[in-house]
Amino acid sequence: MIPADPCEKVFQVQHAPPVTNTESSARIALLVDPLTLAVKGGDHAPQLARELLGKGYTVRGFGAPPGAIPRSGADGAELAAAEGGGPRAFRPDVLIAYDALSPAAWLGARTARRMGAALVLVEVGVDPADARLHERALYGLGSRLWGRTVRQTADAVVALDPVARERALAEGFDAERVTVIPRGVDLGVFRPGLASALVGLHRIRGRILLYVGRMEENRGVQTLIEAFAQTVGQRTDWTLVLAGEGTKRESLKAMAHRLGIAGNVQWLPRPRPEELPGLMGASTLLAVPALDDSVLGKQVPRAMAAGLPVLASDLGRLAHLVEDGATGLLAQPGRLDSWTDVIRRASSAPQARKRWGDEARRRAETELCWEVVAGRFEALIRRARQSAAERQRQKDKRKPNSVPDETPDPESA
Repeated sequence: MIPADPCEKVFQVQHAPPVTNTESSARIALLVDPLTLAVKGGDHAPQLARELLGKGYTVRGFGAPPGAIPRSGADGAELAAAEGGGPRAFRPDVLIAYDALSPAAWLGARTARRMGAALVLVEVGVDPADARLHERALYGLGSRLWGRTVRQTADAVVALDPVARERALAEGFDAERVTVIPRGVDLGVFRPGLASALVGLHRIRGRILLYVGRMEENRGVQTLIEAFAQTVGQRTDWTLVLAGEGTKRESLKAMAHRLGIAGNVQWLPRPRPEELPGLMGASTLLAVPALDDSVLGKQVPRAMAAGLPVLASDLGRLAHLVEDGATGLLAQPGRLDSWTDVIRRASSAPQARKRWGDEARRRAETELCWEVVAGRFEALIRRARQSAAERQRQKDKRKPNSVPDETPDPESA
């Protein structure tokens, strides 16, 4: 008998009672900074909240725009929190804070220490050198002012990929507390066999080599266009579809004209969320030609769920998801000869593409679907609560001789 796919189960959302001692009714606060939610973490916090709600937890988000993070029905404590009491008024058992040295992590650490709650950090792994000026300033501030408090308080750190894990270790977190749990994907939204109105609207013909993302220097789109021109770009049965915006878009268009392949390259605006699943379903290959690990590769799990083979640069973040010869092919970043080789190999092997797509979907079902990801979070939360309980016991033992923590409280700032 084939085991049931855990991501195809239907779970009934139940609102947990206000405070009990059972694991499934724990109160979980998700702490984010608005920029983190919009830029770095993407839809991770909202999707995780949705899954935890479906498992019966009481969930509330803090720091995000109203309505951005799904929440359970209000009870007295939640109403107090909504009126400005903050996470402490919510009385959380667990705090999940995004970005290990962010103000959200600081608030999480302070709340956890005051209430004996567990603290779980989610590290996206963006290098400060690649961040915006104000984000670099916040990172430096966090390292100097509250980094030690956060490191001492965190019961667990979730890294979204191996690069994020290395970032957490560089920030001083103990290796045994850092666990890699990849981003989840919605298998009901991204699935094989979908059609796209964009294909007909833009008269896209033949097989589609798809790129979705920003058109900036670090994205490697120039190498992709050149490799396409040297392989199937002169034929009529392949189209390179570039969907996205960016500062390099116009110069890349000019390059396609110089290479004589402008007729086989389609330029689309950034797809709306409801358009992207169909566009992936209608495509033949997804290309992620990143030059470095500043590219998070958020499209890769979506493509895998759609049964779409991926051609990707052989970088830590991408190779973590794309297995060469199993779910797609890996190329050397920025190497024209390497990208020419993988496009030539993939375009001439329809049976291999079918095999890669099937395996990609299987791995999405067993490793990347949100139910599996949330299950791993749930196990981690259980261990974190045990760690927090032990920390509280040790704190109670030292209490008569303890020195008050003079670190400023962000909630009172």
